[in-house]
Formats: sequence, structure tokens, C-alpha cells
Amino acid sequence: MQPQWVPTEEDIAEARITDFARFVAERTGVHATDYHALWQWSVDDLAGFWHALWDYFELGDIAGEVLASAEMPGAQWFPGTRLNYVDQVIRQLRTDRPAIKAVSEDAPIREVSWAELIDHTAAFAQTLRSLGVRPGDRVAGYLPNIPEAVIAFLATASIGAIWSACGQDYSPKAALDRLGQLEPTVLVTADGYRFGGKAHDKRDDIAALRAGLDSLKGTIAVSRLGLDVPDATSWDEAVTTTDGLPPVITTESVDFDHPLWIVFSSGTTGLPKGIVHGHGGVLLEHLKAVALQSDIGPEDTFFWYTSPSWMMWNFQIAGLLAGATIVTYDGSPTAPTPDALWRIAAEVGATVLGASPGYVLACIKAGSVPRTEHDLSALRTVGITGSSLPTSSALWLGENVGEHVQVSSISGGTDVVSAFIGGARTVPVWPGELSAPFLGVALDAYDPAGQPVRGEVGELVVTAPMPSMPVSFWRDEDGKRYHDAYFDMFPGVWRHGDWITITDHHSVVVHGRSDSTLNRHGIRMGSADIYQSVERLPEIAEALVIGAEQPDGGYWMPLFVTLAPGAELTDELKARVNSTIRTEVSPRHVPDEIILAPGIPHTRTGKKLEVPIKKLFQGADPTRVVERSAVDNPDLLDWYGTIRPGGRG
Repeated sequence: MQPQWVPTEEDIAEARITDFARFVAERTGVHATDYHALWQWSVDDLAGFWHALWDYFELGDIAGEVLASAEMPGAQWFPGTRLNYVDQVIRQLRTDRPAIKAVSEDAPIREVSWAELIDHTAAFAQTLRSLGVRPGDRVAGYLPNIPEAVIAFLATASIGAIWSACGQDYSPKAALDRLGQLEPTVLVTADGYRFGGKAHDKRDDIAALRAGLDSLKGTIAVSRLGLDVPDATSWDEAVTTTDGLPPVITTESVDFDHPLWIVFSSGTTGLPKGIVHGHGGVLLEHLKAVALQSDIGPEDTFFWYTSPSWMMWNFQIAGLLAGATIVTYDGSPTAPTPDALWRIAAEVGATVLGASPGYVLACIKAGSVPRTEHDLSALRTVGITGSSLPTSSALWLGENVGEHVQVSSISGGTDVVSAFIGGARTVPVWPGELSAPFLGVALDAYDPAGQPVRGEVGELVVTAPMPSMPVSFWRDEDGKRYHDAYFDMFPGVWRHGDWITITDHHSVVVHGRSDSTLNRHGIRMGSADIYQSVERLPEIAEALVIGAEQPDGGYWMPLFVTLAPGAELTDELKARVNSTIRTEVSPRHVPDEIILAPGIPHTRTGKKLEVPIKKLFQGADPTRVVERSAVDNPDLLDWYGTIRPGGRG
């Protein structure tokens, strides 16, 4: 297969990663002749690479060693070095371009200047301090994707407190399952949001969430719909200094691994896991991923369709670290028409646009031709993540978006709040493949015996530490849950849970999750959230939900149910199941089909066979999916093996 995009000599010469390679050569004498040689050095000499990156971005003094211990888990990065993530944002202050362009369905584009961003961050930090927030305390966000969410995060981080958030499409219960674990001091929220032309009043949900957060000392509410949130400080009041003087931004110097934010896993079993990331690790990883891998800099406008529930929200904020303008959008990607994201990209002058394979497929089915329908002359790169991008969709992007627009498919996760694999401005793009491992990521593919494989499917592993690997899991004092999540299969090696193939030209094909995480519209959700709601209905005896990536880039999410004695799977019951999921879990995770099953298969220890059933739906050999003797009712595997989208195959 031939590449669909090849960098020009000008692309290579002007790329930030080329400038970094020159810096490395001058500093270390290592002359990398191409991207792969630079990557090889970056994983062979981890300390040298990350030290060079630190100095390249002029991040200040280093107290001692770069990597005191490379043991996983438990790597020790930059011990004794102190910093604050927000300092790098403050350094970007400028007057010629806005920091944020805010887009919504119901108002003109609003620009937030760098001065306003920093002033409001300073004032909001003062408000947090006045409410008793101290370093290490938690500030929770229940917000749409609006500039106020970015400011609240930066203010929280600036004082050494810990940020955690989810979008308002999460029900109060789903939000409480996450944020309630943290015992937050302050809740930052909004009265609601608009999506698909409809206003969503969230005041009742906010009240329910607050009722479950006994630790709160205050609530701050943004007026998004013009509604009043009772007993809350208004946003305008929170970003106004009490003495009327211009606010002064001050940041708390913290340890390299001091918690910056807590993001949540999908909660496949039990409550979602709170994943803690540190200031220094995120700062380094995001500068690398945004400035070097994505080639984003001060002249760029960075727009990724996301939500505060998804780590891509955290990732997009990193555009500010590189001096770029970022775009927040809290509406639907397909309203009023399926090409809404392309229209917005044209209006804001996006140079980098991020979307999902599902969105691309929707545009294909709608017959969209973005390059002729919108002025995308500024667009340089289309980023893709959330699931694997099929070859047909990659080719469609190349033909229908613009001349020499790079399609940069990336894959990583909430776990490292970044990507393991993706593009670079100096590397070709092969359709259906991710161009290369990111710098500093010791990526490999292992067979079940822990041996590297090439040209065939293996488990995605990382054999050396990354600075943004979690500092810890929340309330995991002995580290057991953290160890079991990533290091149980291959001791001392990070096993991520994706199936990949590493090709002979160093690109990577991602085949999907090897665990049971649901990944709908780029938003991950655990099956446990759905079971907790659905199985409470009296008619439902048990349920099994599967999320299966399809060959055409679609995503099929059926819900199988068994019924209580005397119950029938009527249209009314299906509607009630869907309504329960929509209101108690997330409207984005309503199943595509509800199918009556003869039973739910389990392991002998009672665990539902989500992963084996998913593999069956993706065409795997039934004899290799699971050992039948390990299943409580192995005959059920034969029935599930006949199921395909729309019913039996």
C-alpha cells in the first residue's frame, strides 16, 4: 500500500520536530537522520530525551536527576524539581491573537484574550482561596465545554489544588460515582447547555449532585442559559476581585509529581477509577505531543470536538502551552447539518481539527464534500481518535477535505492523558494506519507469552516509563489497583488493552480495545454504569452490553437482556430501558439494539464474558475466543456467535 500523504521538503524543513532534532544534535552529538532514528534515540536514552525536551522548551532549572528510577510501576521523574503547569500558559501572554474562541449553537463566536484568560484565572484563584481551597484539595467541574471550564481548571492548578470534571451529559448519579469519590471542596457548574437545538436545564441535576457532595464549601455557577442556580456564587462574581484592583496571577510551586488533575476510567467493574496525573509529567508530555508531534505553535488555531468528560478536553488545553488559540464548542457535531464541525472549522480558521471515525462516517453517509462546501484553506491537519479509522474513511478524508491536508490518527488514553502513537509532520501517512510511535514511547506488540511480534496482532505494551503515566489511582494507597490495571499480565511492562500490529515501515494498525470498555462517540464509559441502571428494572434479570468496532468505521453497541419470569420484551420496555440509560447514565450510551438473549455467559467465577463476545462480533474464530470449559454455559457461545448488527447473521 502506498502512502496517501507524504511530507514535502518544505514540511520537513519547517517542522518543529526538525528544529528539535537539530537542538538534540547540537546538544548531544546524536544526529538523527529521520523520525524513526530520533524515536529510537528517545527510547534508548530516556533521561537524555526528556532532559533535552525540558531544555528545548526552556522550562527552568532541574534540581537533580531526570529519571532516578525507571522501574514500572514507580518510576521517579525529576525528583526535587518544582514547577507549576500554569506557569507555561502565563509565558504565552500576547495581544495579537485570542487564547480561546468559544463556539456555541445559539450565539456568535466569542473571543477570550490572553489577558482576560490570565486575569480571570487569577481572580478565580482568589475566589477559590476565599472558599477554603488549599493545595491538594479537589475542585470539581460539572460543565459543558466552555471557556469558563478552562479558566476554572487553570485557577485550580495555579494554587496547587486538584481539578476533576465531567460533562453535563452525565446524569447526577454517573457524575457522583466519579466526583463523589474525591470529596471536593468546591463545585463549578453551569445552569445548562444547548445541544442539537435544545436547551438542557441542569439545575435539578446540580441540586441532586450537590446533595451527594457533603464536603462542598461552595458552588460557583456559570449562566449559560440565563437561569438562576440557587445558593451559588455567580461566575461574574467569582472572576471579579473584591478590592476592585486588577488581579495578579501567582502560582504555587509544587513537586514534579504533585497531582494536577484526576481523570476517570470507564468503570468496567465497580466504580470508575480515579487516575491521578502530576504537573510535571503532563506538562512535558503535552508539550511533546502538541508542539512536536502535532506541530502546533503560536500561529495555530486548535479545535478538537470534545467534552470535559473525555481526556481530549485536557489534551486540547495543551494548545495554550504552545501559545496556540484553542476552540471550545459545547454543541452537537451534526447540528443543524452533519457537516457542522467543518463549518465551525472554517469560521474559526482552524489549522488543526480533531474528530472521531464515527463523525467521519456520518459525513460520508450524508454525502458531505467539505473542501467544496467550506473554506478550509487554513486547515493543515485533521486529527482522529476515539477508535480506529478504517482505510476507506482515511481515503475519503484525503479526497474530500483539502490538498495536502495530513490525516493524523492518534491512539492513547485517559491512562496517560496523551497518545502512544500518531503522526508527525515529517512522516508519511498510510491509510488505515497510525504513522509512528510518539517520541519517548517505548512501544511494542507482545504475544501472550510476552514476546515481541511484527506484522501480526499483539497486545500494545510500553516497555519503559513515560512521565505522564499515573502518579497513582485515587484511594489506592498500596498501589495494588494500579499494578493490576497495567502490569499484571507482563510484570514490569505496561499492557494497555489495545490490539495492534506494527508494520515493516514502523507504522501501527490499531484493531480496537482488548478489554470491555465502551467507547461511544469518543466518550468512554464502563459497562458497570449501564448494568447498575438497567438491572434495577424489575423486568430485567440480567444484561450484557458490548461495544464492537465495525470494518466500515462504525461502532455497534447492542444490549442483551434476560427477563424476569413473566416479563416480555415489549416496545414499551425497550423504551424504558433506553430512557433509564439516557437519564441515569448518558444519552450518548443508549444502545443501538436491545436483544432478548437465552442467557448471559459468565466465567466459572461469575464474570460476564464481555471481551470474548465482542471478539465473536468482530469475526474472531470461536474456538480461539475462549476456552469453553471455562464458561458456565458454553452452549450460549454458539447463540452469540450467530448475532450480527440487525439480528442474527
